[in-house]
Amino acid sequence: MRIPERLAPLVDQGIIDEVLRPLMSGKEAQVYLVLAGGEVRVAKVYKELDQRSFRNRSEYTDGRRVRNSREARAIAKRSSFGRSLDEQAWHNAEVDALFRIHAAGVRVPEPFEFVDGVLVMELVQDEHGEPAPRLADLSLSRDEARGIFDHLLREVVRMLCGGVVHADLSDFNVLLAHDGPVLIDFPQCVDPAHNNNARRLLIRDVDNLCRILGRFAPELRRMRYGQEMWDLYEEGELRPDSPLTGKRRRQAKADTDSLLAEIEDLEREARERREALGLPPAAPPRAPVHILQVAPGPEPEPEAQSAPAPSKRKRSRRRRRGGGGGGGGGGGGSGAPSGPRKRRR
Repeated sequence: MRIPERLAPLVDQGIIDEVLRPLMSGKEAQVYLVLAGGEVRVAKVYKELDQRSFRNRSEYTDGRRVRNSREARAIAKRSSFGRSLDEQAWHNAEVDALFRIHAAGVRVPEPFEFVDGVLVMELVQDEHGEPAPRLADLSLSRDEARGIFDHLLREVVRMLCGGVVHADLSDFNVLLAHDGPVLIDFPQCVDPAHNNNARRLLIRDVDNLCRILGRFAPELRRMRYGQEMWDLYEEGELRPDSPLTGKRRRQAKADTDSLLAEIEDLEREARERREALGLPPAAPPRAPVHILQVAPGPEPEPEAQSAPAPSKRKRSRRRRRGGGGGGGGGGGGSGAPSGPRKRRR
């Protein structure tokens, strides 16, 4: 077949011997079957930003580190240099996660090379040596579903212990190989120690597993393994072999000192993030406004109805008579005549 443009440099460098055929296309990448190192492998070609259907990345990129403040400012300003750095960081997140959790014993495709936005990795195969099917394409018995669920749940625990949350776990991102389930597609993965959305994303991942495999084993739909798993992680008690019950742990009494220390840590991280992005310091919080409660007093007595003001015609008549009311000449305010008038001849 004709060599795709993005794979041509890897063929020239000898990383790929031959491009066999396209395998699949997803929202993030185009996947090809290739021959590399004498074995059939997979080449994952990441799509450009304007070609991807998935674009809302803010909740996944929260807490991801960059090398220096200059790069952080460029990414924040969305300059051409910043966009290229952002794309590179997005691709590197999956590669770094794959190397990390593969070393921790999680069953994922083994990564081999990452060059110019192309990831060459292991081809996950079924018992016949063909590309393994996705979990979404299978119909399972109740026992098979329970076995797959227990295996995947333990993999999620092992990933969390290794500092990775998948954040996009679904039946399209699980392959059923000859040796069991394999997790794939990690561009959205987050670090639970730095991402503020990690708890919600972890619980969503586990709830997805309960819902998907609950079609074949309905008792799984009622389980709350995600919340229990996160509680153990926050308390520093989560281990790869920690027993899980599927029930939410009882919340311990709040520790005020620990809560204040956590708030201070969050504020410090926010200041450091703003400094890294070149933003001015955040405005100090406003002091709380205390509203005084005034006891209700007796109802005020209604004011006496005042006499209606004299009409304009009456005021004019008084002035002609020489009265001082209504603010006319120089008399007092009583409206009485100011004195005898001289008779004109």
